[in-house]
Amino acid sequence: MRGGLERWKRGVESQGVRQAMAYAFKGNCDSHLRAVTGVEALAEYSRGTAEQVTRFTVEDGSIEVDGLNADELRRWVDGHDPFTNKPRGRELTSPHADLILDGTINAPKSYSIVALINDGLATEFEALQDRLRRCIITTWQRELNARRGAGGSIRESVHRIEVVELQHRRSRALDPHIHRHLWLNVKVLGDDGKWSNVDSRVAMKLHTLINAEGELAARTDPAWIAALARNGYSIGDDGEIAELGHAVRALSRRSNQIEANRAKLLLEWRAEHPGQQPDHSVLQHLDRLAWAKNRPNKPGVVDESEWEHLVRDELRAIDADILQERSPARRRSAAIETLDRDLLAAKAIVDADARSTACGGRFSSYDLRAGATRAVAASGVVASRDDLQELIDDVVARGVTQTVDLLPYEGKRPQHIKGFMASSTARLKVELAARFDALTRLGEPFRRATVVDIADAILDAEVTLDEGQVGAASAIAGTDRLVTVTGPAGAGKTTMLRVARIALAQQRRQLVVVAPTKKAASVAGREIGATALSLHALLVDHGWRWSRDEAGAEVWRRLLVGEIDERTRRVFTGPRHFALGSGDRVVVDEAGMVDLHAANALATIAAETGAGIAMVGDHLQAMPVGHAGAMACMTRRATAVVELTAVHRFRDPSYAALTLRMREPASKEDALAVATELDGREQIHRVADAVQARDAMVEAYFRWATARKRVALVTSTNDEADAVNEAIQERRVELGQLHPDRLAVGQGEQRLLEGDVVQTRLNDRVADVENRALWTIRRIGPSGVELAALGDSGDVRHVSLDYAAEHMHLAYASTVHGIQGETTDASVVGPGVDASGLYVGMTRGRVHNEAIAIAWTATAAREQIADSMMRGMTEVTIEDSMRAARSELGRSARERNDEGLDALDQVGEWMRATGRALAELDAQIATEVASHHGRHEAGASIAVLADSRDGLARRYEVVKARLVGAANQVHDGGEVTAFAHTQQRIRRSPTENSTPQATSFQTTTRASTSIG
Repeated sequence: MRGGLERWKRGVESQGVRQAMAYAFKGNCDSHLRAVTGVEALAEYSRGTAEQVTRFTVEDGSIEVDGLNADELRRWVDGHDPFTNKPRGRELTSPHADLILDGTINAPKSYSIVALINDGLATEFEALQDRLRRCIITTWQRELNARRGAGGSIRESVHRIEVVELQHRRSRALDPHIHRHLWLNVKVLGDDGKWSNVDSRVAMKLHTLINAEGELAARTDPAWIAALARNGYSIGDDGEIAELGHAVRALSRRSNQIEANRAKLLLEWRAEHPGQQPDHSVLQHLDRLAWAKNRPNKPGVVDESEWEHLVRDELRAIDADILQERSPARRRSAAIETLDRDLLAAKAIVDADARSTACGGRFSSYDLRAGATRAVAASGVVASRDDLQELIDDVVARGVTQTVDLLPYEGKRPQHIKGFMASSTARLKVELAARFDALTRLGEPFRRATVVDIADAILDAEVTLDEGQVGAASAIAGTDRLVTVTGPAGAGKTTMLRVARIALAQQRRQLVVVAPTKKAASVAGREIGATALSLHALLVDHGWRWSRDEAGAEVWRRLLVGEIDERTRRVFTGPRHFALGSGDRVVVDEAGMVDLHAANALATIAAETGAGIAMVGDHLQAMPVGHAGAMACMTRRATAVVELTAVHRFRDPSYAALTLRMREPASKEDALAVATELDGREQIHRVADAVQARDAMVEAYFRWATARKRVALVTSTNDEADAVNEAIQERRVELGQLHPDRLAVGQGEQRLLEGDVVQTRLNDRVADVENRALWTIRRIGPSGVELAALGDSGDVRHVSLDYAAEHMHLAYASTVHGIQGETTDASVVGPGVDASGLYVGMTRGRVHNEAIAIAWTATAAREQIADSMMRGMTEVTIEDSMRAARSELGRSARERNDEGLDALDQVGEWMRATGRALAELDAQIATEVASHHGRHEAGASIAVLADSRDGLARRYEVVKARLVGAANQVHDGGEVTAFAHTQQRIRRSPTENSTPQATSFQTTTRASTSIG
C-alpha cells in the first residue's frame, strides 16, 4: 500500500481549518492526482452528505471510537477540545503552524477494481484496511514524540493521540479508488500530562515504515490472501492482483483523459468568467462533464447512482470475462521457519541503502525497519502481524551487523536519526578516496598564452575565453594527474574543452571525453570534436561488468584477459576500441552525475594505463541515480582545481548573476532574497493547487510552441511528467495537431502518436538511439517507428514497435534528469522540486525561466521557492557523514535529563560533549583544508580552528587525567565525592586548560558525536 503524509497548515486567517471542513463534509477526493500538495489542493471538492466523521483516540495502544460533527471537527482541527472548546496547550497562530498530518492508506488500483466486481472481496478489503488502520495509529502513538523546553530541545513520550478517519470510494475523475485518510491531530498529550505539538519531522520520517506496514498487510494478511484465493485471485510480484493487472493501465489512461477534459473545461469556464474562481458546485459540474465526455450514449452530467454500472461496463469493454466468477485458486505461502533470514537482512540493507542516496548514504533505524518489513512482505510468507514481529526484529538485528554506526558513542538515539550506513557503501567511499590518493601527482599547467592563441584561432570572432576558461583549459592540457573544473550552468565548459583538445593534440596526447549517458557524450563529442562515449562504454571496453546479486545489491567485477565474457560468450582480450596510454586525458563531462561505483572503476583504469582524469561539471546540479560524491571526492585530492564563475548562457546579465546566488545560497535569508528578486522579475508563477500547476505547464508549452520556441517543462516526479505529457498530447489532438488514427504503444502502455515529442530510454546500437535522447515521431508504420531528432529533422532513426513499447515515452515534460544538459529558449519548473531540480530547471532557458509555486499568498510562494533552494551539507567522506549525523542529532529533541544525575554521570556527559566538540572541529578543519586544496590562497580560518581545537584537547586531557585519578582514589578506598571534586574543577575552567574560542565552540556543538 502506498500513500504520503501531508502537512495541513493554519494558513492566512485560519484558511486551513475552513478547507479541512470543506474536505471532510463536502466531498470526494483527488488523491489520485500525481502531485497532491496538502491544504492548498483541497479547495475544489464537490458536495457530499456526511454528517459526522469518526475519531479514534489512542492511549497506550488502547483505542476508543466516537464521532465528531462539523462544529466539533472545526474545534478539533483548530487545536481545541472538540466538546468544551478549551485550547490544548499553547495556541499557535502562525500561518505556518501545522494543524493536522494527513496520511493516506492508498492501495494498488487492482484492489479497488476487485472490490467493485466482487461484493465479498469488497467487505474483506474494508476489513483489511481496518486492521491496517489500527496498526498505523498504534504505531504513531508508540513511536512519535512531543517536544518540550526552549527550542523544543526535550523529547517527551506521547501518551495519547487522536486521529480522524475519512473514507473514499472514488477519485474525483470517478475511477474506482478506495482509500482512506487518517488525520493525525498535531496536538498530543505527553506522558507528563501536558498538551503540546507532535514532532512533525519525526512523523514525516516515520512514514517510510508506515508505508512498509501497508505493503506487509496487503501481501501477508492471512484473511485477505485466503479471500482472494477463494475467489480465484492472487498477488503478483508487483503487489497488484495478478489477474486484474491488465485493466489497471486502461482505466488509468481514461483517468488521464478525464483530467485533460477537465482542464479544458476549466479554461473555458474561466474565459467566460474573467476574474472569478469556480466554487464547489461549478467544479462538481465540470467533473461530471469531464467524465462523460467522449462516452457514447451518456448524459452530459453523470448520475452518481449509476456510477458503478458505468464503470462495470468499461471494465467489460476492457476484458469481456473480467466480471465472470472465477474458480478458487491454490493458495501458496512460505513457512516462517524456512525463510533465509540472512538474505532478508541483506535485502533490508539494500532497500535502506537505495533510499539513502539523497543523504550521503545515511539511513535511520526507521529506514532499516522499513526495509526489513518490505523484505518480509515480498518473501511469500502469509501470517498474522503478531506472528511476523519476531521475524522482522531478527531481520533488523542481522541487518545492523551489515552497517557502520556513524554515532558510535551516542548510545541510545532517536530512531529517526540517519546514523547508519551500509558497510558496502562505506567501503566504496573509502576505496575511492584511496584510489584517488594514489593517483594524485602534481604537474604543470599548459602555457596560458598558447591557450589564448588557440582560442583566437578556432573560436568564432564574437566568442572569447574568460580567465576562468583559460585556466581550466590550461589545467586539462597540463600534466596534473587529477584535475577538476567546477562551474555553474552556462559557464562555457564545452567551449573551453574545444580549446583544451587542440592543446593536448599539440602535445600528441589523446583526449577522450566520457559522460554519464551516451546522449550527453554524443552532444559533447559533437561540440568539442573529440572521441566521446558514455562512461559505462569505456568501462565495458576495459573489462568492467556489473549486475545485481540475490539481495538486489549492485555488484561490479573485472574480467581478466583470457576470461570468457558471459554476456557475449567471447574471450576478453583487453580494450578493443578505447585504449589509453600514459599522458592521455580522460575528461568526464557532467561529472556531478557520476556515481561512486563508476568513478572507482575509472580510477582503477587510470592507475593501470597512466592516463589522467579531469572531471568537469557541477555537483550542485542533478545527482546520479546511485551514490553521489565522486566529483567532490576527487576535487579534494586534485592538484589542479579550477572554479568557473562567469555565466554566458543568458541574454540578461542580471539574471546570470542571480542564478549564481540561486545555486548555493548561504542561508535561508539569502534564499529568500533571491526568491524575492525572482518574484519582482515575475519569474514566480503562483497557483492555487496541483491542478492549476499542471494547467500552467500545459499552457506554457502551447504559448512557446506557438512562437516556434522550445520550452523545458521540469517536474518533481515521473508520474507528474506523465500527467503533463498526456494532457499536452490530448490538447494537441483536440487542436488537430495530432491525429489518433495511427498510434504506437509506449512505455507503460502510453499512447504515442505521429508528431509527438518522445524520449528514448535505452541505448540501442542497432537503431543508433541513446538513452534520454529527444525525438519527434515522424511516422508510425506496421513494423516500426520513424524518429527525427528534436531540433534536427534531417537526423532520422528507426526503432521497432517492441522497442517503443519498452523504452520510449512522451517527453514534452520531464524530471531534472531528463533535462540535465539541455539548453532551450524557455523553462518552467513545476512545484515540489528539490534544490538541484530548481537550479537546473531555472538555468535551461536562454530567454525566460519561471518557477511555479502552490500558495495562497505571494509571501508563501517566495518562502516555498526559498525552501527549495536550500541544500544539506556535502557528504563526501565517512567523516562528513558522521558530522552530518551529529548535526541532525543536534537538531532533534533529546530525552529529559534526570535532575538527580550524579557527579560521575555529569563528568561523563562533559567528556562526551567535549569529544563531540573535538570531532566537530576536526571535521571543520578537514573541510577547510579540502576546500582550499589545489588553490593558491590559504584558508584564513584554519589557524583559528586549529587553535580552538588544541586548547579544547588540552583541557580534555587534563580532565581525563583527573577523572582517572579520582577513579583510582575510589578504588583505593577514597570517597565517591572525589568525582564531585573533579566535576567542580571542570566548572572552574582553569586558564591553562582552556581558550576563549574553545569555550565558545563547546557551547554551540553539544550535539556532535564523540571522537573515537
